[in-house]
Amino acid sequence: MQVPFLDLKSPHIRLKDEILKHVGDALSGAQFIGGENVSGFESEFAAFCGSPHAIAVNSGTDALRFAFIAAGIKPGDVVITVPNTFIATTEAVSQVGAEIAFTDTDEKSHQMDPVRLGETVLKLKKQNRRVRAVVPVHLFGHCADMDPIFEIAKKHDLLVIEDACQAHGAVYKGGKKAGAMATVGCYSFYPGKNLGACGEGGAVVTSDADMDRTVRMLRDHGQSKKYIHEIEGYNGRLDAIQAAILRIKLKHLGEWNAARRKNAKLYDSLFEGVRGVTVVNEPSWSTSVYHLYVIKVADRDTVQKKLGDKGVATALHYPIPLHLQEAYKGLGYKKGDFPVSEKQAEEILSLPMFPELTEEQIRYVADSVKECVA
Repeated sequence: MQVPFLDLKSPHIRLKDEILKHVGDALSGAQFIGGENVSGFESEFAAFCGSPHAIAVNSGTDALRFAFIAAGIKPGDVVITVPNTFIATTEAVSQVGAEIAFTDTDEKSHQMDPVRLGETVLKLKKQNRRVRAVVPVHLFGHCADMDPIFEIAKKHDLLVIEDACQAHGAVYKGGKKAGAMATVGCYSFYPGKNLGACGEGGAVVTSDADMDRTVRMLRDHGQSKKYIHEIEGYNGRLDAIQAAILRIKLKHLGEWNAARRKNAKLYDSLFEGVRGVTVVNEPSWSTSVYHLYVIKVADRDTVQKKLGDKGVATALHYPIPLHLQEAYKGLGYKKGDFPVSEKQAEEILSLPMFPELTEEQIRYVADSVKECVA
């Protein structure tokens, strides 16, 4: 059996007629930038997240960058995040001139460890560094443990900026959704996300009207009105065709997330008690949306190759922690600085996960993993 890691074809075949109609309407009306589809998607996504404001932008990276700028992060400020995330999280920090600092992750959840975060803040402050913000990343579709993170942030007067690029619809402790707990949160609509565009896309959600206004200007060359540039900005708009596609898909996101949870539950049952396989389980505080289904195994690279030979496609999220990437050599970190993240990077393996995954496919994947580990 061949089991793909991700199936981007099925939902688009299912929604093809509706998508093509909206694309045709956009072509007929020649409304490609801004307009009803962009404002409509913003209103609908804000409602989905439970946030007063949503600003559609060109990518998740733009969402992060614009959020940092609007929050007042500037050169000399230190922003703390985790090393087991995609580089866009830290690129956005560097690109506003701020300094990156890492803190290690929790052994079980793989999310930001609040205890280690508190230690990191104190360490940096003793070095007289200007710690300004913390960026928890809601990894794999699970929520980070936000209550203790907020407590630390309040104690040290830090901004909290959520990276929810993998967690569209995840809920924390039965209450607020990932990305809508802090003053500002950031999302990516890269095609493989739970809510994915047919190209690039992203959004900033915020409860702050001033931040909403600033991000709207930043995405559009700093304009408050056409040719009125209050600040210097960027070209970071989401185009109207992508917004139309996202509006269609947003209607189905609840059912797709429910299917992912159902698939994860079956995986969990099949891996229960299996020696050599550790599931990165849904944390007790999170109603997760399983952007990824991740296990940990010894000799991961060998297991991954054997699974490939059996027709099971897998991926690694992420094989090299950011503090060990060549791009960040200048930060002065070394192997051993964040042992939990480093060990996780050696053992993690993302298995096929998408709403259309069948029970037969899941059972085949689980059986294949058991054979390879054995």
